[in-house]
Amino acid sequence: MQETVLPGAIAPQSTLLYLLIPLLPFLGFLINGLLNKKLSGTVAGLIGSATVLGSFLISVYLFTTFEYQYTVKLFDWISVGTMQIPFSYQIDQLSLIMLLLVTGVGFLIHVYSIGYMHHDENVGKFFAFLNLFVFSMLVLVLGANFVILFIGWEGVGLCSYLLIGFWNKETPNNNAAKKAFIINRVGDLGFLLGIFLIYLTFDSVQYAEVFQKASTMQIGTGVVTAITLLLFVGAMGKSAQLPLYTWLPDAMAGPTPVSALIHAATMVTAGIYMVLRSNVLFTLAPDTLHVVAWIGGLTALFAATIGLAQNDIKKVLAYSTVSQLGYMFLALGVMGYSTSLFHVLTHAFFKALMFLGAGSVIHAMSNEQDIRRMGGLRKALPITFLTFLIGCLAISGIPPFSGFFSKDEILEHVYQHNKVLWGIGLLTAFLTAFYMFRLLFLTFFGEFRGTEAQKHHLHESPASMTLPLIILAVLAAVGGFMGAPMFLGKHYLADYLSPLFTYSQRLSPGAFGQHLDHNTELMLIGLSVAAGVLGIVLAYVQYVSRRVRPAEDDARRAAPESLVYHKYYIDELYDTIFVRPVMGLSKGLYRFVEQGIIDPIVNGLGRVTLGGGHLLRFVQTGYVGLYLILMVTGIVLILALNIFRF
Repeated sequence: MQETVLPGAIAPQSTLLYLLIPLLPFLGFLINGLLNKKLSGTVAGLIGSATVLGSFLISVYLFTTFEYQYTVKLFDWISVGTMQIPFSYQIDQLSLIMLLLVTGVGFLIHVYSIGYMHHDENVGKFFAFLNLFVFSMLVLVLGANFVILFIGWEGVGLCSYLLIGFWNKETPNNNAAKKAFIINRVGDLGFLLGIFLIYLTFDSVQYAEVFQKASTMQIGTGVVTAITLLLFVGAMGKSAQLPLYTWLPDAMAGPTPVSALIHAATMVTAGIYMVLRSNVLFTLAPDTLHVVAWIGGLTALFAATIGLAQNDIKKVLAYSTVSQLGYMFLALGVMGYSTSLFHVLTHAFFKALMFLGAGSVIHAMSNEQDIRRMGGLRKALPITFLTFLIGCLAISGIPPFSGFFSKDEILEHVYQHNKVLWGIGLLTAFLTAFYMFRLLFLTFFGEFRGTEAQKHHLHESPASMTLPLIILAVLAAVGGFMGAPMFLGKHYLADYLSPLFTYSQRLSPGAFGQHLDHNTELMLIGLSVAAGVLGIVLAYVQYVSRRVRPAEDDARRAAPESLVYHKYYIDELYDTIFVRPVMGLSKGLYRFVEQGIIDPIVNGLGRVTLGGGHLLRFVQTGYVGLYLILMVTGIVLILALNIFRF
């Protein structure tokens, strides 16, 4: 193992601890995977949770003692000619924050899963997959080059496939898993091509070398624009942006803890992390940044409109995730790098909280997920209701909850760059508050609309599920103060991350450090909060005062509502444009190649062989006289051939 100190740094003596962070969850994966049938569900859950907790505690220790950026080369990995790619880790502010996020939120989801998956017949396998998911994300975060990042990138893609289709006895779950896997392969192709182009351009894939060489290039260079566009294609797939977002809502087919892990701590944040890590390249490509900002803004608004009419409790949260990821890319597109990461953190708190809260509701409702069959649950599930309310207030941007600080900071950055995108962001904030409180009111207020059996089954979830809810609710309530300069006089998160963006600040100093005048800031804050409050009030009037209920069938829906309810028929469009032609082509090729060429050749050879064997079997008669005749005939033929040869 070799340590490489970045410029101006002194390597600490705790590098072995960094190796334990991913290795502990991998150990949990091995134990639960190999002893799946021998361990009880509780023991498997404790093993899986303990390994992630160990990684979290080590991450906390290293975070509090961190002083310098440095890399650790574990071993020489790929060595082909001049291509030298070591297996190495990079330790800096970004990787440390992501380590805390992945292991901290991941641990709470593991604990929650002990209660939620208690009665499942494959609990050991489930926790093995969860541990492997966390391990893959940690490899992605710690990698010191694009190839190691790509290994973790593909690892989380594999784990999402395994966990989305975990209940694989049902065909829709398998279809959802395949859909996630295939759509992500589309994005991953772009990402892989981007890595190839990085190596061809910079003769390296190591972050430090690539970014140092890139910092000497001119802004707007064509090759850097091409690289960043290809990398962003990968991010669009992994982080569910237009047009590669359709896999994420369908991923709700997996167990609810899986949904929480995908949406809050692992897979969908990978695309944001990759762009943050590659901030030097993206700063050099302003055209790409425009694409990122507009894709992010349009995705945020588009997904928010779909969330207005969804009735599956998890689907509403899924579209809210797509929308919030759009917010993060919107921030990245205007070079609000630390702001985007700030929203990643606050979103992890309130989105994990709401998914786990939804799981608590589903658990109490005997696996019912349709909010039209719920109502009045706040009395039976008081802890779930209060924590879910905090999550809704946070995502709606209501002060002083965490989402207010990060969302307001994004809107402020966007306002300085593009007023149209700011308007899109503000409208999205209003829609978000409306559909999230629509979800809250239809689920927890009014009269119960389920069956008598469901009503009899209603109860608060066990402590293993409610305790993570309470912890996440506290984080969702106060987590925004890590980046609240208007209250604390200092933006701790931005100051902590600033060394990561030194090159970017040098390349484009005008995009950093801008400050609006005090009155404009207050106006933007007021408009942002007013949009959230207006959305909440309108939702209350519609679903509590007027007691409006979603339509039960398409016949009762107006055309605009039906269009949104059916998600603009995007899935049907993709099915018509891509799936059916490919299936038709594959069937045509099957008939032409398989049945028309391969089958006749293979079957013909088989028939010749069988026919030859059928004829030769007559030779094996068992009569010695016949064998002598054949032998003499053979000798005569050999002699004749020799005579005529000469």
